[in-house]
Amino acid sequence: MYGLAGYNIKPVKSHKRGRNVVYTCEKEGTGAKILRIAFLNDRSREDFLGELEYVRYLFEHGGSVSNVVSSRKGNLLEEITHNHHTFFVCLFEKAKGKMLVDNHYRYREGVPISEYNYNCGKVLGTLHQLSKGYAPVHSRYSFFDKYNAEYIGKLIPGSLPLLKEKLLGLLKSLEGLDTDHESFGMIHFDYNDGNYSIDFDTGQITVYDFDNSCFGWYMFDLASIWGNGMGWIQSEPDAGKREKFMEDYFETVLEGYRSETRMDPSMLNKLPLLIQANLMEGIIDAFEVMRNNGEEPECDEELSYYIKCLEDDIPYFGFFHEIYSCEEPFEYEKRNI
Repeated sequence: MYGLAGYNIKPVKSHKRGRNVVYTCEKEGTGAKILRIAFLNDRSREDFLGELEYVRYLFEHGGSVSNVVSSRKGNLLEEITHNHHTFFVCLFEKAKGKMLVDNHYRYREGVPISEYNYNCGKVLGTLHQLSKGYAPVHSRYSFFDKYNAEYIGKLIPGSLPLLKEKLLGLLKSLEGLDTDHESFGMIHFDYNDGNYSIDFDTGQITVYDFDNSCFGWYMFDLASIWGNGMGWIQSEPDAGKREKFMEDYFETVLEGYRSETRMDPSMLNKLPLLIQANLMEGIIDAFEVMRNNGEEPECDEELSYYIKCLEDDIPYFGFFHEIYSCEEPFEYEKRNI
């Protein structure tokens, strides 16, 4: 389908939230590729086409993303049916550079980390600016198509009534946000350092894994970047110093973001609310993974921590609250379901 004969094809180690099997495809003298095969029935052909068309649009209009590679038939998406099960297959150019974790969270030698923070905002700002002109052929779902009372009622166990109540209250607050052209459009929805690579020669960031992309608030992606910054200061015992670091960090991110797109100042005031929305997404994703894996629902220390933050209305992932421990970051006592 893709002319990969002669390539050295190796599986990429999966993570517990993964919904695909992924392979690196390398061959001397040609650019490396990433092969992705989706095997769960949680997404439709339309979902995949909506994602891939969006990625191709971003690339063709100057977005720093890993481009989709068309098959020999000229398709962005291919399907294979085996034993009455459909697998969706797509191929991407491999991003130049590597992830921060693979560089042991060290940035470019001799270059301040502020460059990286600025670039995180700048690259995202470009993607959001392009989204404001995007007219999909195959449309992805919108935020409330998935995150709604019916879905939460089915997914969250009845033994967590307060969590359900808080999630529904959060949805009500989100329903009051603007969905105008400047505030709401196609977003990545999982913008973090596990979903982009850095060219450590130039600092250029290339984004990938648009598997969760949907129509949502641009501020949701910015709230994701805010959360990414906590890792740099999570071992600091002084909450005041953590807060000051996060203020400076996020201001640099916003400088980069505003260099590429306009931002409605009123939406910045909604940052705490969109951070809570990120929290909700993480909690729902954890229960989805358990369901998809056929596991009985259970709350480990991390999930218990995030549920506690939502149930007790603790903002900013609890990062400045007494619930947070720098010795055991983002952990709380396990709870039974």
